Amino acid sequence: MPYWRLSAFYFFYFAALGTLMPYWGLYLQSLGFDAFAIGSLMAILMATKVVAPNVWGWLGDHLGHRMLLVRLASALSLVSLLAMFGASSYLVIALVMTFYSFFWNASLPQFEAVVFNHLGRDAERYSRLRLWGSVGFILTVVMVGWLVDRRGTEVVLPALVTVFAGILLSSLLVGDGAGEGHEPQPSILAVLKKPHIVAFFAAVFLMQMSHGPYYAFFSIYLQDHHYSKSDIGLLWSIGVIAEVLLFLFMHRLLRRWRSAAILRISLVLAALRWLLIGWFPDQVPVLVLAQLLHAASFGSFHASAIHMVHEYFRGRHQGRGQALYASLSFGAGGAVGTFSSGLIWEQWGAPLAYTMASATALLGAWVVWRYIPAGRGQVPFPES
Repeated sequence: MPYWRLSAFYFFYFAALGTLMPYWGLYLQSLGFDAFAIGSLMAILMATKVVAPNVWGWLGDHLGHRMLLVRLASALSLVSLLAMFGASSYLVIALVMTFYSFFWNASLPQFEAVVFNHLGRDAERYSRLRLWGSVGFILTVVMVGWLVDRRGTEVVLPALVTVFAGILLSSLLVGDGAGEGHEPQPSILAVLKKPHIVAFFAAVFLMQMSHGPYYAFFSIYLQDHHYSKSDIGLLWSIGVIAEVLLFLFMHRLLRRWRSAAILRISLVLAALRWLLIGWFPDQVPVLVLAQLLHAASFGSFHASAIHMVHEYFRGRHQGRGQALYASLSFGAGGAVGTFSSGLIWEQWGAPLAYTMASATALLGAWVVWRYIPAGRGQVPFPES
């Protein structure tokens, strides 16, 4: 398995996220946009995940050569992003964000399918590869935060272009891996009609919907409470450091506990996290605790969910399974959460926005508890 080449793609892909999530909202604010406009623009990043992964997932499952598609998507996202230089009107920025995020969001689900091809029966090693994405996120959050503090938000766009170039270069180093197998499979619609799979997608949709006020407004919220850009970057980094530490031993948790149980606990802890952020923004120890809970609201959530997708969607459905997970959770859920949080934030303020996020995560936990029966969501790992 080409461990470092696979890890490099994760590193740069999530380094891009480490630039976009904490600082893109601040960049848009510096261009004069209000909370509603920022929320709707940030929602574009999520909304393109609804369409792009499914289009490219269909191509990957039918044409094969997934890494060729990943390279094409990476190149087109970089070219599209370059049009952002000089853009200032809402319409132009919205169009540019639509194009670059469409291609950027297309690449990861196909790459995830390639990773599991390389892993084969060692699926539990996924989290040890994925942790390098978290490392890339941390380094970018800290470095870009330091630069923004000293030079202003104009450094955000060049930093993002640099990282997108890294995504393209790293994609050139990875091959497709072993074949996916061609054993008989039911139709994709037959798979999607199963009640526990419907419940799974509902739960991951609700989890990412609950992240809306966090991804769109957390940095702005902290800035309004007089935190410096470096402090903001540090708080983002604390969350991802907790995520990295969890990824180091996530394979042990997955051996001991059903993936569905881990998913449910992750949703409950996410609900607690949003309440802490929404109601105690001036209490640094409480914010640190809330950021440590990122290990649950993203780390254990994503690791358990990605293994459930790997179990539910086999063979020729693998690419579309990954695409559906990305599009319905990070895409549709993220877009609805980001857009609605902008409306709530503008009308009723941050505490209510985070309280609604908490209620949304709790609803997701109930869906998992009620509709995914015992024995579902468990990926068998070979004993080491």
